[in-house]
Amino acid sequence: MEHAEWLEKYFERVAQSCEEGREAVEYVRAQGSRVGIKKARKSVGAFFTLTRRLHLNAVHFTYESSLENPHAWTLFIHEACHLKQGVVVAMSIYGELEAWQTEFRVYQKISGKTLKPLLNELLSFPLDLSRNNLRRAREIMMEHAGKGYGANLLPLYPIPKEVKYWVTRKVSQPDNQLQNQ
Repeated sequence: MEHAEWLEKYFERVAQSCEEGREAVEYVRAQGSRVGIKKARKSVGAFFTLTRRLHLNAVHFTYESSLENPHAWTLFIHEACHLKQGVVVAMSIYGELEAWQTEFRVYQKISGKTLKPLLNELLSFPLDLSRNNLRRAREIMMEHAGKGYGANLLPLYPIPKEVKYWVTRKVSQPDNQLQNQ
């Protein structure tokens, strides 16, 4: 199967899976982001790049398998969430928590499968700037994905808020400014 043929079929499968999938495909198309399959470390299901490319991990997916696997669709939704967030937010545990919660809520909805208790705990966290919740979210991500995932390298908050925390030792107040920082 050629890339262009696969991409159209993949977009169709993701868009038809749920409303979040349709929105993710529309966003990625509107942004002109390139989508493909590329090898990465085993602990990663998909990833985005600073040039706004989005890739499924070839270690886990092929053109054919990605068309039939709901996890391949929800990983696309996860990565599209990061593209919407912008790099500064996406490269934080806060950004990861939002993307993980989106991914696994959608996965549960479209697959009908029960999640592991650890993932249910992650879904129970409010999406806020509680450092305790973000620390626990990081632990869950590392336990679920493995040490190679790299969540231990990310700041809890988007970096400007993290720096402010370390200077003032005051927890940031939530605001609507976290998107596209």
